[in-house]
Amino acid sequence: MAKLLAQEKIQAVKTYLEGTEGYQTIAKLIGVNPSVFHTWIRQYQYHGETAFEKSYTTYSIEDKLEILYYMNEQGTSIRETAAIFNLPTHSTLIQWKKQFETEGVDALKLKKKGRSPMTKKNQKETNKRTQTEGSFEALQAEVERLRMENAYLKKLNALVQNKEISPKKTKRK
Repeated sequence: MAKLLAQEKIQAVKTYLEGTEGYQTIAKLIGVNPSVFHTWIRQYQYHGETAFEKSYTTYSIEDKLEILYYMNEQGTSIRETAAIFNLPTHSTLIQWKKQFETEGVDALKLKKKGRSPMTKKNQKETNKRTQTEGSFEALQAEVERLRMENAYLKKLNALVQNKEISPKKTKRK
């Protein structure tokens, strides 16, 4: 399923509203799920052509609560409510509803995403870690480990050489 441009979506919805074809037929023609196409139709009915403009909106707690209360008071479905408030997808509303029901209002707060920026405190901790890794005791432990590894490899090499020599000694003429 390829992404459709806003103009293509509008054209498909207008074709449906003219009444020449059913929404399932049009959905199949453009290659989308009929329920998705039905959501487009609702969005177009509520918001017109502006419903298909890309909008990257962050919603405050008040906005989220208002949308959830509207859905409960009016008895509208999740998809219908998403179309009324022009949410990009109904799954956002499902997620808000689950969070609100399980964890309460605090779960609807905006959470910062991504990695936290390096502050002076974080940089100092990283520098301390590298200094302790290079401490005298750490270096001594590493040297001891390397010596043991070297001794093991020498013994292994000697065993391999003995096995190669020993078959030659036991051969009879």
